[in-house]
Amino acid sequence: MSSSLVLRPGAVTLAQWRAIHAGAGVRLDPTAAAGIARSAETVEAIVARGEPVYGINTGFGKLASVRIEPDDLATLQRNIVLSHAAGVGEPMPVAVARLMLALKLASLAQGASGVRPATIELLEAMLQRDVVPVVPAQGSVGASGDLAPLAHMAAAMIGVGEAFLHGQRLPAAEALARAGLEPLELGAKEGLALLNGTQFSTANALAGLFAIEDVFAAALVAGALSTEAAKGSDTPFDARIHALRGQPGQIVVAEALRTLMAGSAIRESHREGDVRVQDPYCLRCQPQVMGAALDVIRAAARTLATEANGVSDNPLVFSDTGEALSGGNFHAEPVAFAADMLAMAVCEVGSISERRIAMLVDPALSGLPAFLTPMPGLNSGFMIPQVTAAALVSENKQRAYPASVDSIPTSANQEDHVSMAAHGARRLLAMAENAANVVGIELLAAGQGCDFHAPLKSSAALEAARALLREKVPALQDDRYFHPDLLAAAQLVRSRALADAVAIPLPGVELEA
Repeated sequence: MSSSLVLRPGAVTLAQWRAIHAGAGVRLDPTAAAGIARSAETVEAIVARGEPVYGINTGFGKLASVRIEPDDLATLQRNIVLSHAAGVGEPMPVAVARLMLALKLASLAQGASGVRPATIELLEAMLQRDVVPVVPAQGSVGASGDLAPLAHMAAAMIGVGEAFLHGQRLPAAEALARAGLEPLELGAKEGLALLNGTQFSTANALAGLFAIEDVFAAALVAGALSTEAAKGSDTPFDARIHALRGQPGQIVVAEALRTLMAGSAIRESHREGDVRVQDPYCLRCQPQVMGAALDVIRAAARTLATEANGVSDNPLVFSDTGEALSGGNFHAEPVAFAADMLAMAVCEVGSISERRIAMLVDPALSGLPAFLTPMPGLNSGFMIPQVTAAALVSENKQRAYPASVDSIPTSANQEDHVSMAAHGARRLLAMAENAANVVGIELLAAGQGCDFHAPLKSSAALEAARALLREKVPALQDDRYFHPDLLAAAQLVRSRALADAVAIPLPGVELEA
């Protein structure tokens, strides 16, 4: 595991959440300890007074009116974990589950949930010792919190269910023991505090955001390279055009495309005397489409950054007044909307990329050999990679239908409107992977198209991108087994190596700037 970062509850940056998702270790800021202790003491005082407070000495959901006797409070908390651990499906990715643990730690450590220091310490120790609960990915409707997934997380903490230890799947009790940890005995409210919240949905949405940001950066490079391959114009990227409209994402994308193409000999070769008046939209409208996607991605990022630093438990404990107030912060509607926005954005990034691939393989549009092969007919060239890209784009279109507009009543109509944030967030990694493959295919096609313009070269930035590509994938002369080429190109997209190679700052989330 890489070096640790200090988790400051309520003030964690997106860059830090991204580092945790990538495997960074976590240490909780020790200044959180006092608030955690006060919150736990407040719950003890409420229990001592004996007044009914939801989730502390009452049943849950529709059973909130049922009073629980003091001797049964620990059993109540254990029971909610066991009964709610009802998820199904494949486990969520380990990296995302680690992120979920960190999000829960940051939320509980704000001292508004009433959990004891020992509970916080176990969460922190699990992160530090790489004990990650096995969490089935299906079963949350995004309110009342991500109950089933978080119950599986809590179950591992009490030694029930399964957990990964350094990637090895084990019974949870064994994983804890091997890591030198004791299972937790839950105190009043602690089971509910662990279960309530939006951390499953938020972790999945953040993981999707990080992957989409990488795809977006690579798509800018691939789009500029496609413009060169088609001998397209950079005039549509002129700053004056975009200043008149004023859309911020559009302005920065146009600037990035101008910078990527600056100094290109390919562009200069047809600046004068080109009979074409305007390029197809997939080239000409890149700032408008990609800029709009960037604005949406940044808006979603702001929502997720806020959610990741918030407290989405219920009830919430206010130590200054000794109260526990019931509310609805567990309702994940903000996350659902953010996830839907990201789904639409990544769908469009892939869609316009596929249109550029289709343009490049069509000699009537690109002026290049059919399907980008020197000997069309004997060779099929890029015929079927374009079909693959079309299939992936259509799959993303189907997945882009907004999850947030759906709802279904649960808990005997007590929980009668839910967000479906978990569905919206969980699809994002798969959609980002589809888009990464599409952009990877475009990168291959654009690189091949530029090969036909030799000895003319593109800009220094784009030639650096082409050189990196050619280190992984040679130019296509005759048909060969294509699959490894597609894998290599998609890895360049996912790894940000392509974006790094151009040595030009590319627009991204940048909320902390």
